[in-house]
Amino acid sequence: MKIKIKNLGAIRQAEFTLGDLTIICGSNNTGKTYATYALFGFLLTWRRMFSIEINDEKIDQLLSDGVIRIEIKEYVSQIEEIISKGCQVYTKELPRIFAAQADRFKETEFSISLNTQAINLDSQFDRKIGSSEAALFSTTKSKDSTELVVTLLVEKEKAKIPTEILKRIVSDNLKDIIFGKVFPRPFIASAERTGAAIFRKELNFARNRLIEEMGQADKNIDPMELLFKDYEDYALPIKTNVEFTRTLETIAKKNSFVAENHPNVLKDFADIIGGEYTVTRNDELYYVPRGRRVRLSMDESSSAVRSLLDIGFYLRHEAEHGDLLMVDEPELNLHPENQRRVARLFARLINLGIKVFMTTHSDYIIKELNTLIMLNQEKPYIKRIAEEEGYVTEELLSSDKVNVYIAEEASIILDGKTRRTKCQTLTLASVDPELGIEARSFDTTIETMNRIQEAIVWGQE
Repeated sequence: MKIKIKNLGAIRQAEFTLGDLTIICGSNNTGKTYATYALFGFLLTWRRMFSIEINDEKIDQLLSDGVIRIEIKEYVSQIEEIISKGCQVYTKELPRIFAAQADRFKETEFSISLNTQAINLDSQFDRKIGSSEAALFSTTKSKDSTELVVTLLVEKEKAKIPTEILKRIVSDNLKDIIFGKVFPRPFIASAERTGAAIFRKELNFARNRLIEEMGQADKNIDPMELLFKDYEDYALPIKTNVEFTRTLETIAKKNSFVAENHPNVLKDFADIIGGEYTVTRNDELYYVPRGRRVRLSMDESSSAVRSLLDIGFYLRHEAEHGDLLMVDEPELNLHPENQRRVARLFARLINLGIKVFMTTHSDYIIKELNTLIMLNQEKPYIKRIAEEEGYVTEELLSSDKVNVYIAEEASIILDGKTRRTKCQTLTLASVDPELGIEARSFDTTIETMNRIQEAIVWGQE
């Protein structure tokens, strides 16, 4: 999947391809978070943005005959048009995604392109729609078929669902069949996650705004109007992140495929934080340090424990195969050794089928990922080094799974132009199986520091 953006934050024009591991490096204020938030917003809302039209005649036939058959390939042939229109709708929604003024996005463009060969119709699909008392309709597709079969399960008189809702239900099922495995389910750990861990109970945005506005005596306020008002004070990724943190007690009742099938990953994570998280029945969140008979609240715990809270609960309770884990600056508050461990943890997840997308300023994370790429060779001496240094096969990375982009000012050809123009963009970095990632964003700084120190040590008066 290729993402193309124009006039988004600091970025004038750029495109990037989502890999199993996608990294955006660069200096501050170069557009990394803008690109991340725009992608997250799209992956979270694409079902609402895309439109697949169902004819009224099909619904009439369903209600009269009790069954209809829809050829899915007819809609697959319309994929480019569906995506193009959906991206246009999404671009207009960007002010809401970023909780920012519409003027900032009046020249913004956001588009997605897919390799049509990525559309796979081989999977089986089976879903029932109805109330808690009885199913009204079923939508099914067998593994070896390209037809969606919609069947009425009750008498026509009892199927009291408006035609428009029926059309939307069938349309949503077609979206899931065609695009459900192409667009990964996103989970984001935003850079604001550390504060959210401390104030998770207080961060009820709608309630807080209600109290704030009702406290303004000079306003004649209708409380009911405020209750149903859609507040846009925070960007969608931040609101999603906070809402996850606020509902940890409910989330903790589930087990992820990682917890059920790969407990060693959770053990590695526990080693990083030096203990475990726990949520009581009263929705009280604690950190329990390993080897100590004490429970610490989040404000009593280290900033590293708070920084990794969302990722820890995601891994244990939420993770699904095929997800996209998006982490804004995974190095937040972490000692360099733990930054290395996080890099190795991410590599394990990638090899288990969870995609990872990150922005980072950490040379430690990049260098550790380089090591994992460089160790992924069959040469005997390299295997020996891996064994001696404690690396395992599950952590090693194939270079073709890694896409790295540098957010920087560079000379590119803008759409519709013939001459190159210097502007803010995302530049694809080299990822070599033997040399790793060419992260010049860090290299330049490190070389400058080395040069100054060498001058101090070897210089003469």
